[in-house]
Amino acid sequence: MRSALARLDEPPVLATVGIGVHGLAGPVDVFSLPELWQLHLYGYQAELTVDGTEHPVRPGTVSLVPPGAEVRYRYRGRSQHLYVHLRLGSAGAPRSIPVVQQAGAELDLLTAQFRQALAAWPHTPAQATAEVWSALWRIAELAPGTRRTAPAAHPAVAAAIALIEARLAEPLTVPEIARAAGLSHNHLTRLFRSTTGTTVVGYIRARRMARARHFLRATTLSIPAVAASVGIPDLQAFNKACHRELGASPRGVRAGRAVGGLPVTEP
Repeated sequence: MRSALARLDEPPVLATVGIGVHGLAGPVDVFSLPELWQLHLYGYQAELTVDGTEHPVRPGTVSLVPPGAEVRYRYRGRSQHLYVHLRLGSAGAPRSIPVVQQAGAELDLLTAQFRQALAAWPHTPAQATAEVWSALWRIAELAPGTRRTAPAAHPAVAAAIALIEARLAEPLTVPEIARAAGLSHNHLTRLFRSTTGTTVVGYIRARRMARARHFLRATTLSIPAVAASVGIPDLQAFNKACHRELGASPRGVRAGRAVGGLPVTEP
């Protein structure tokens, strides 16, 4: 077995967190955990076989073995690792994660998360769970091509976004934003699209409507107050924008009848 399908959209349920010491009773262990995932972070050299597939273990190796898989360890003397036995939920799309891989540049962070989980378990299980959940997501992105890093924003684009966020309730034009960012209209337009994937106008519209949806759903502000707070004080225009972008009238959005999604959401 070279990879396993894991769903990480909900917190894991931890059965135990600990430090395993092996190789004392003999050089080989063969076993399985019928109902639990095994998450290990190694500090030694060994050979690990998972359902017939051999994997070398070196310091800095991390493994995530699914329930029921047979594991065979061949140790080279006393061998100590950090481990978590856990259950994963069923929410979200499954992610293919290598059963064994190198932590690489993430080793220090993963080690800290394992040790913080160990220190918290079992007295503060919620903290231990949070550390392990974060570590699982970090491990899921170790494999080449899986890391999702946002492109670094050009300083002028960052300045433009900051201005937009600060002035969503006010009239905004692209030339005005470009001047504030120190660029020409056309230069800002090109940079903004390459960084965010949308136009300046599209970004403003999406952010205004995301904020409007948040205010309509999460507060008791009046509809005129919501409209004014997102820079669309004309109620007829606000009503049309809600229908177009959110899929319902302002009252319908407040009642939960909106069906449309937004590319940029209100945090």
